[in-house]
Parts: sequence; C-alpha cells; structure tokens
Amino acid sequence: MRGRGDDLTSMNGLTVVAGLIILIGLIGVVIPLLPGRPLVWAAVLVWAAAAQTTAALVVFSVATTLALSGLLLRYLLPGRRMGKAGVTTSSTLAGAALGIVGLFVIPVFGAFLGFVLGVYVAERIKLCTHTAVWVHSLRAFKAIGLSMGVEMLTGLAIATTWLIGVTTTA
Repeated sequence: MRGRGDDLTSMNGLTVVAGLIILIGLIGVVIPLLPGRPLVWAAVLVWAAAAQTTAALVVFSVATTLALSGLLLRYLLPGRRMGKAGVTTSSTLAGAALGIVGLFVIPVFGAFLGFVLGVYVAERIKLCTHTAVWVHSLRAFKAIGLSMGVEMLTGLAIATTWLIGVTTTA
C-alpha cells in the first residue's frame, strides 16, 4: 500500500530525472547529435504531467511559449542578417544541404563546416572573387553562432522557468 510519502519520493525522483534530461538537452544545443531545445521542453512536459498542479501547468505553458518563440527566432534572426549581408537564399539552401551531408560525414562539427562550405561554394560560383565570398562565408559562420545563441538562451530560459516551478511547488 502506497502512502503520501511514496508519491513525494517518486515525484522527487522524476524531478531529478527531468533535471538531468534538461541538462542533456542544454548540452545538445552545442552537440548537434542531440535535439537540444525539444529535449528541454519534453522534460518540462513530463514533469508537469506528473505534477498535475496549476503551477506545473503554468510552468509548462510558459515553457511552450518560450520554445515556440525560440524556434521562430532561431531561423528568422540569422536568415535576416545573412540576407542583409547579401547572402542569397540559394546560397543558404546550398549551405543547409551541405550541412546535412556534413553532419553524417563528420559527426558533431560536420553540420557547421558543411553549412559554411556550402555557402562559400555557392557564393564563389556567383561572385567569382575570393574576398567577397569570404565576407559572405564569415556572415554565415556568425549566423550559426547567432542561431546557437538563440537556442541556448531559449533552453536556459525554459530551464530557469522549470527551476522556478520546482522550487515553488516543492
């Protein structure tokens, strides 16, 4: 027969597991083999579903809003900056294609290298001068950094929201 104390113990165990998954998700922002932000969001979802309190529902709602906002910003901000720098959409798509190939050829860092290489090759075909192409490639590299920064800040904001929820519901 389970008493009230057993529920609290299992909830604390689930809270620890959710915290570890959130930590793994934050590492996943830097290592592209792991789905960073989705892992962080999913950990909050599981925690909130198990907690079944109003505070947990509010935490999950805020986490969902942050995750969706981060998803939007992750793609809009870097793309906009690259567009202003003169990098064309076709070059960005070439970078994305080589980034996907690079992910499988060189695990972990291949996606970054492939993206920059794809933008470089596509822009080199169009512009024919190394100097102009190099500037565009650097913009693409900075866009990757901006995208990762947005992803990390989103993950940290979700984790902070979860921590606040855990401490207020404990």
